Amino acid sequence: MPAPMQLTRRRFLGLMALAPAALVVDAVGFAPRELAVAEQEVAVPGLPADLAGLRVGVLSDFHAGRVSLGLAREAVRLLHGLAPDLVCLPGDLVDGDPGVAGPLADILATLRPRLGTFASPGNHEHWSRAIPALRTELGARGIPLLVNAARPLASTLWVAGLDDPWAGRPDLGATLAGIPANACTLLLCHAPDYADHIAGHPARIPLQISGHSHGGQVVLPGLGPVKLPPLGRRYHTGLYRVAGTDRQVYTTRGVGHTLPIRFNCPPEVTLLTLRPA
Repeated sequence: MPAPMQLTRRRFLGLMALAPAALVVDAVGFAPRELAVAEQEVAVPGLPADLAGLRVGVLSDFHAGRVSLGLAREAVRLLHGLAPDLVCLPGDLVDGDPGVAGPLADILATLRPRLGTFASPGNHEHWSRAIPALRTELGARGIPLLVNAARPLASTLWVAGLDDPWAGRPDLGATLAGIPANACTLLLCHAPDYADHIAGHPARIPLQISGHSHGGQVVLPGLGPVKLPPLGRRYHTGLYRVAGTDRQVYTTRGVGHTLPIRFNCPPEVTLLTLRPA
């Protein structure tokens, strides 16, 4: 039997010196691919009683073209296992290469929630000039890309999608124009902090679903995210109430990344369970 290793002071200091390197290897080599499932109950004012328990899956920020489609495929597999009734895709699905829209749409088409799958654009689709390709490829598979547009899900429940507030031309008036006054609207808006800009609008938008921030990607314990993007700093992770309103914002950490690093901030597959407030 080999003799037990003696933890001398020199050996201990050597191991401690390796700890930062191990953290870096994990944050770069493993953490960006370690998807976590986040489940959240949300009390929604105006939600029809017969839709209590509605399960809304959220996948955002694939950054396909920059990030491997393998990660998108795994996220879709995990979400499929959660059996959502509705799937929302609030932007930055494609990043850099419009040609990846078709293969990504094939992956997303394997989700078949009973109320459908709906997407809205993010800033990277605009910067990549990928919106025409994404609209065509998603549409061919029965997934509407909602750009200042809305669709009914039930008699008094609608889903609406705004154009990206940073790189696009969001028009809330046009988006909501066809929605009945008594309807409850779920709003897809890539940039979460835009909730403050539209807070004074009288429409019934009890829940905004957003991405964009990636949760900061690197979150230091006790300090929070190291860096957050414009329009993704106030409501950057999870569920928030918009001050002075009965509205809430849920911001997912997203599936992909811009820089391939995550620390204390895993990529996210989201399931929201809606209850009448």
